[in-house]
Order: sequence, then structure tokens, then C-alpha cells
Amino acid sequence: MAINQELQQIKLRFGIIGNADGLNRAIDIAIQVAPTDLSVLITGESGVGKETFPKIIHEFSRRKHSHKYIAVNCGAIPEGTIDSELFGHEKGAFTGAIGERKGYFGEADGGTIFLDEVGELPLATQARLLRVLESGEYIRVGSSKVEKTNVRIVAATNVNLTQAIADGRFREDLYYRLNTIPITIPPLRERGEDIALLFRKFANDFADNYHMPAIQLTDEARKMIIEYAWPGNVRQLKNITEQISVIERNREITPETLQLYIPMQPTSNMPSVLPGRGNTSSRTFESEREILYQILFDLRRDVTELKRLVNSTMTPHTVAQQPVTTTPAVTIYPTEEIYDTEVNNQNQLPTINITQTTTPSPSKVVHDDDIQDTEEYVEESLSLNDLERDMIRKALEKHHGKRKYAAKDLNISERTLYRKIKEYGLD
Repeated sequence: MAINQELQQIKLRFGIIGNADGLNRAIDIAIQVAPTDLSVLITGESGVGKETFPKIIHEFSRRKHSHKYIAVNCGAIPEGTIDSELFGHEKGAFTGAIGERKGYFGEADGGTIFLDEVGELPLATQARLLRVLESGEYIRVGSSKVEKTNVRIVAATNVNLTQAIADGRFREDLYYRLNTIPITIPPLRERGEDIALLFRKFANDFADNYHMPAIQLTDEARKMIIEYAWPGNVRQLKNITEQISVIERNREITPETLQLYIPMQPTSNMPSVLPGRGNTSSRTFESEREILYQILFDLRRDVTELKRLVNSTMTPHTVAQQPVTTTPAVTIYPTEEIYDTEVNNQNQLPTINITQTTTPSPSKVVHDDDIQDTEEYVEESLSLNDLERDMIRKALEKHHGKRKYAAKDLNISERTLYRKIKEYGLD
């Protein structure tokens, strides 16, 4: 009973809504580890509320009263400046360094630093962070003097670090240093009745903010939101609640109204398909390379269909002699190999060579009663850089220059998008 009361007080203090076992377990671990100086790694999907738990840890630690708490979004800092932001720099260390800078680790000395999206750190920065964890030492950019810091590090990520280690994108030794105490935040779809509680809390908040009656769910609508998968978790639920609160005149929300705001899924215990993605939700893209390759193969399929249509219109007797075959499936592997698909017959996909300019293939001549009909298959030459530049430009135009949403659309980090914008001169 006492433990339950303590948990409820903590939830009230930090604005946490819900009673799911996984959520209570995460809060309990945060309280237990707070008095120590052990590093903590918080994992969970985007939008589950990971940023609340470092605050709990800091507030229940010995560092609370006399030292600072600093939160850093590692994914929002450009790769070229992240070392300077974290560890500081000396005057003249690089162009624009008009004075020295302590950096976040210097500022947080004696306190707690929260590294959000730690999985986005470059490998070189990961090595610097590992040294801080092991010895409390670091060196400012442009300096040779070793600095000391006494900070409690709490990190968070929505990236599968085990897979990132296998892919060579994250250091294994750093993972074990950060993961001394793991805390896993459950996704919203696993929290059952918490979903309805959160909806009611958000509805009341927006009613107060906008001076209007609070929206309420019918029993069928309440069941619907509990069964929905919520791929965006608490953040998505809050946004949708706000949309409905502002737009709908009828304050009693039915399933028909909900369907206007959330895409329903056939299975309630599986992650939702994002709007507009169709059945591609099972396909995850781990790098920009895979995105571009997928686009290339989609373009190639479209070109093949167009050729088949043109050829059937212009040379019907020739096409009739050649049975139409099904386009073979293409498997994409995220390796450093050159992708070059060969053409075995005229009904298969045309070759796209990504690394070099191709030349037209020899024309194919078909004899039919001394009448020659010529079909010319021209191999497309596609520039990977041009496609990438065009993708980024279109994403920025779509989101009116907002890089955060463009990066999310492209499935890359904001730091990578920033670098690509500079590289292609799109800023």
C-alpha cells in the first residue's frame, strides 16, 4: 500500500497518467536507481514519454539541490558541431570560435546530463563519451588539456542499439557502459485502460485552454481507441485529442468521428500502419541508401510497365508472339556492393546501373513476312546523387522548409538532413 501511494504521488508530481504494470515498473526502477551514480539507459518507442524519467532520477538523487540538470537532444545537433556542444572548444579552434566554450559536460559538472537520442551520435563522439563514462575526463575541441567532470549520465533512445552495433553504427563498449541500469518504457498500445485515462486528461486540458466543453467518448469509441495500435504513442494520442477538441462541434465522440482522425487496423495488438504507407509498414529502412534503392526499383518497374504499354500499342503482332511474364521480385540488400540487374529477356526489367552511365542496348529486330519491326530498349541512366537531392528538395517543399518533419518523412536524422542540405546547397 505504501509503495502504491508513493508511486501515485510521483505520478501526480510529474504529470504521469496510467496504472499499467510496465509503466509502474519503470517508475519503480527510476526511484530505486536515483540515489546511486550509475548510468541509466532508457529505451522505448518515439512518443512514449522517455524524457520524464531522467527528471525523476535527478529529483530523487543527491545532486538535486546543489547541481544542474541539463537535457541534450543529440539528434538535433549537426554532426560538425556536436563535439563542441558537448565538450566545449577553445578560442580559435575553428572558424567562428570567437571565444572559448565550456560545453554541456562542463556546465553540468556535479549534476545530471540527459542525452536524448543517444543512438544518433557519430562514432567519433561516441568514443569521447566513452572516455567520460570510464574516467570522467574529456578534452575540448582545439585543446590538449584534459578536463575533469563529475556528471550522472542518463541516456535515451528509440533505436535498436543491438542492431545498430551489428551494423557498425554504435560502439558495443559504450552500449554496456550506458546500459548499466536499463529502463524500458512500454508503448501505449500495451497499456490498455491507460489510453482512455490519457484521452480524458488531454480532453479536459484542451477544454480549459480553449474555453470550451470537454469532448467525451461513447462506449464504442472508448473501446476503439483502446484497441487502436497508436504508432505515435502518447504524442499521437495528445495531438488527435486536440484536433477533435478544436474541430468537432458535437462533444460526444462516436466511432464514426474517430475514424476521421485515426486509421483503423485489422489487428489491435500490432503496430499501426502509418497513413499513406499501405502495406509497407513491415519494411523498415535502416539507411538513406536503402530508401534510394527502393525508389530506383520503383521507377524501374514504372518504366517497364510504360514500355510494355507502348510496345503493345505500336507493334501488336510482335508483342503477341512474346508471352507477357510476371516481373520478378527484386530483393534489396543494404551492402556496399554495386547494384546491377541484368536483363534476360525483353519482358524483364531494364538494367539500371547506379554507379556509371549506361549506353543504349542493341535494337532487337523481328522478321514477319519480310516486314521488319524494330523495338529499341534503352537502358535508363539514373544518378543516385540527383535522386537524393531531388528527394530532399521535395521533402523540404512539402513541409515548407521545416527540417524536422522533412527528416521524419525521409526516415533520416535531422543531423544527416542538415549535412545533406549543406552538401547539395539546398539551404
